[in-house]
Amino acid sequence: MSLKRVLGATTALTLCSAAAAFAQDTTITIATVNNGDMIRMQGYTDQFTEETGIGVEWVTLEENVLRQRVTTDITTKGGQFDIMTIGMYETPIWGANGWLVPLDDLSEEYDVDDILPAMRDGLSHDGTLYAAPFYGESSMIMYRTDLMEEAGMEMPDAPTWEFIREAAAAMDDDANDINGICLRGKAGWGEGGAFITAMSNSFGARWFDEDWTPQFDQPEWKETLSFFTDMMNESGPAGYATNGFNENLSLFQQGKCGMWIDATVAASFVTNPEDSTVADHVGFALAPNKEGVEKRGNWLWAWALGIPAGTQKADEAKQFIEWATSKDYIELVAENEGWANVPPGARTSLYETPEYQEVPFAEMTLNSIEAADPTNPTVDPVPYVGVQFVAIPEFAGIGTQVSQEFSAVYAGQQSVDEALEKAQAITQEEMEAAGY
Repeated sequence: MSLKRVLGATTALTLCSAAAAFAQDTTITIATVNNGDMIRMQGYTDQFTEETGIGVEWVTLEENVLRQRVTTDITTKGGQFDIMTIGMYETPIWGANGWLVPLDDLSEEYDVDDILPAMRDGLSHDGTLYAAPFYGESSMIMYRTDLMEEAGMEMPDAPTWEFIREAAAAMDDDANDINGICLRGKAGWGEGGAFITAMSNSFGARWFDEDWTPQFDQPEWKETLSFFTDMMNESGPAGYATNGFNENLSLFQQGKCGMWIDATVAASFVTNPEDSTVADHVGFALAPNKEGVEKRGNWLWAWALGIPAGTQKADEAKQFIEWATSKDYIELVAENEGWANVPPGARTSLYETPEYQEVPFAEMTLNSIEAADPTNPTVDPVPYVGVQFVAIPEFAGIGTQVSQEFSAVYAGQQSVDEALEKAQAITQEEMEAAGY
């Protein structure tokens, strides 16, 4: 071997060693939720490390636990994480408090303007982006087309709750372990609490009136909670009081649900034949409304990546966020796993891509996202922003307590009236303590 080649080889080895040492010395820690798209992202992280020399450590948690951990860490300045997976509730509040690093200097190539306006607005405060959406979602109906046909029924594109209850009863088949409908009952403001709040909008209910007076003593809330409980007791799975997103996803993939109303992001998992036994028999429709009420029971959300202020690795964290939420990442997943499996709902360009337009749930996902209006979420006026949550700091605690009372109804531990009376008292007390 010539001296020139020896020197070249030596230089290459030195550079590789330096890169390896850099990777060991520069490692970012990311807290994330145990949803399928996030787990899929972890499988591609080695490519990010190879490109940048930045190592990544993951802390992957169930949704309720993630919220508790990241909230505790950022409010106490614990410094455990360099990137947090957060959503449209936390981001504007934490950004306003100065708890997040502004993402106002992302590269031109990243193309911030390509982020869907609904997602960009929901993750900003005073026009500044504080978290970048990994994926965005609304909620919609996923249903078994074969069971619907066997029941002699046809799903409208925009059904009512009355139709959904009738269809659930028609598809319910205890002998074959098929539940007519699977919905979230699990306690947690972002689990069962998110579902019942979005549903309540479509019944004309609201958390507060314009004077911040709690509204759980109003008939619209009693009708919402009674309808939900009666429908689930008739046609839902046993133990639905403890079922959240992942539990219902598993039931649907196993062929044990006639219908499931939940996050639009689930569409890729229920139609993936590698994971779902019913992949070839899934249809989609808008979330329901109550007959005579214009509002539909769908929410708006993004799981996004934000950087806690105070981290010593903000530059490395921004590099990861640009990589994970970029157009290039979407193309990486499409190339390896198909367009149906890319993270949805975040970028305008995705819905302009001809290959993605052929995905059976793409149009319904976008229609559902565009149908949600966080600035005007209810039939009657309200002083808050948010479809399935109330965008005030106190809501996380209040919403969790109220959802626990509702889950106790689903479990048969108390009546609807008892739960609503407690919800009214809890909310009133907490809001008065907070100075509303």
